[in-house]
Amino acid sequence: MEKEILFGAAYYPEYMPYERVKEDIRMMKEAGMNVVRIAESTWSTLEPEDGVFDFSYIDQVIEEAGKAGMKVIIGTPTYAVPSWLCRKDPGVLVETGQGESYYGRRQIFNLLNPTFRCHAERVIRKLAEHTAGAGPVIGFQIDNETKHYGNMGREIQAAFRKAMEEKFQTTENLNKAFGLAYWSNSIHNWEDFPDMRGCINGGLASEFSAFQRKMAADYLMWQADLIREYKREDQFITHNLDFEWKKFGADIAQDGYSYGVQPDINHYEAAKALTLAGTDIYHPTQDDLTGAETAFGGDSVRSLKDSGYLVLECQAQAFKYWTPYPGQLRLQAYSHLASGAIGTLYWNWHSIHSGYETYWRGVLSHDLDTNPVYEEAAVIGKEWSKLGEKINGLQKKNEIALVIDNHSMSALNWFPIDKDLSYNDVVRWMYDSLYEMNLECDVVDVRALDPSRYRMIVTPTLYSVPEEMLKKLETFVRKGGVLVSSFRSFVADEYLRVYHDKAPHILHECFGMSYNQFTEPGRTRLKGKEVRYFAELLKMEGAESMADYEHKYWGRYAGMTHHTFGEGHAYYMGCWTCKETLKELYRKAAKSAGIFCPELAWPVTVRSGVNREGKQIHYLLHYSEEEQEILCPYDNAVDLLTGKSYRKGEPICLSDWDVKILEEA
Repeated sequence: MEKEILFGAAYYPEYMPYERVKEDIRMMKEAGMNVVRIAESTWSTLEPEDGVFDFSYIDQVIEEAGKAGMKVIIGTPTYAVPSWLCRKDPGVLVETGQGESYYGRRQIFNLLNPTFRCHAERVIRKLAEHTAGAGPVIGFQIDNETKHYGNMGREIQAAFRKAMEEKFQTTENLNKAFGLAYWSNSIHNWEDFPDMRGCINGGLASEFSAFQRKMAADYLMWQADLIREYKREDQFITHNLDFEWKKFGADIAQDGYSYGVQPDINHYEAAKALTLAGTDIYHPTQDDLTGAETAFGGDSVRSLKDSGYLVLECQAQAFKYWTPYPGQLRLQAYSHLASGAIGTLYWNWHSIHSGYETYWRGVLSHDLDTNPVYEEAAVIGKEWSKLGEKINGLQKKNEIALVIDNHSMSALNWFPIDKDLSYNDVVRWMYDSLYEMNLECDVVDVRALDPSRYRMIVTPTLYSVPEEMLKKLETFVRKGGVLVSSFRSFVADEYLRVYHDKAPHILHECFGMSYNQFTEPGRTRLKGKEVRYFAELLKMEGAESMADYEHKYWGRYAGMTHHTFGEGHAYYMGCWTCKETLKELYRKAAKSAGIFCPELAWPVTVRSGVNREGKQIHYLLHYSEEEQEILCPYDNAVDLLTGKSYRKGEPICLSDWDVKILEEA
């Protein structure tokens, strides 16, 4: 792991209106930047014709970066294919449920196409061979924001059929697993296995979605194996895992921000190809900056390798509604470090003067001159250079796990909770409530969950769960753990067959309640607050009702419950309601788990960990333009940014969008 914090930007000199590599490197160096990421989207520049290679601009960047003492990350250029390759074999372009693709956009290739694989391997090998020996090159980014791209072409259809035959052995086993007798969908000969584009069985369709995600993860492993043949021992392999893109407007094609489980690749599977986890995190800014997107992304990616991670892309200014207020760029940068990042790179260094992303502005605006964003970046660079190892690679040991699951997400696409409430909406509701309470957590894939590492486990809408995991959760509670679960959890098995006994399956004794009806809430309220979207009618079987529904007919049922089970506790939220009510449940659950619940709450966010010197570090991140005074919660601490010391109970003044980094003495 790098000793100094990595700070820089994606850099594309081939997009520039004129040659200025030396000037750009000079400006980056003056801003305290020490790394650039290059090459990941420029296949047609590196290989303008089939078999003709030109690495001159890469050589120039590496040379100038080396002279300035800067580092370089090389990206494999495979996520944007050249037109000559598509002319050579139109099958390179992905075929989706909507039909064939047409050349132009990025990420429209069929990652199983033999022609694509052959030429991708060639350019990767040529690039790695050419650059791996260069001193400034510290690592490789394989591909870019990889997903399956809706692939439903003949290669993936054939591969899926083969995988199902290997997994189930007989068509009878397949039919039974997914209940294919419904609507005459059962098959009795493997040659009759249907094209998945017409599938109406949610279980089989979700199995295919999982297979699509696995093919994307396998593709990254394939690239990583190629890079490993060339890279030095000290060079890392990373990838910029991204999240679901949440839309908040329709006037610009790129409108939105990063949040929630990525539906088109599984991060847990993909991370197996990497030596260093990486991510792209884009978030609202200005009055909508909360830090929640940054925290969720960091807590997710950090948990994949249980170590530091690299933010390969985040915004500098980009769109009109992302132009940061003074202080926000710095606050965002420290927010990444507070989650355990080892560095941050902006997308991108310079605004592009033509093309699809012309108005996704970089650190430099279109005039390529200094500006307030560049000047604030220079403040960050200076501080990070000075603080170095004291704040780099923060180690975190959280006591709460929030469990996520791609398969449950796929299931709820078929069997929605409500037309206006998605799986990721529930994830966000449950994560943000923890975040706003300063209850830090790891965001963990269900298959990676080790309950013994945590005191408290939170499961947002864990719809599809194998019995083995249910028994593991039951044991966790019985032995003293605290489980907090939401509605639509533990409903079906891994093939989306709804369990045919008391709900929640296996865990009804653990929760001390059951239900066999759910409803549209209508006028229903809980603790005086509105209930929306969905409500399970919970019947007490030993649990205590923390709140009954307020409704003429549903008032005989509970909406949230608590049960002591064995040595532990199980809490259940049977409906969607306001975050304040959920937070009340969290406070009691945290107390049951013996987890300290801070008095400080958002907009003052506290993120803690241990630095490389073994010192306890606390980030105070102030997400507000209103000045605020808080009392120091630690016995003796010093602010690493200012050198000022504080004793417990002494006032700490936080200005707008402020950052304090307190090191305990």
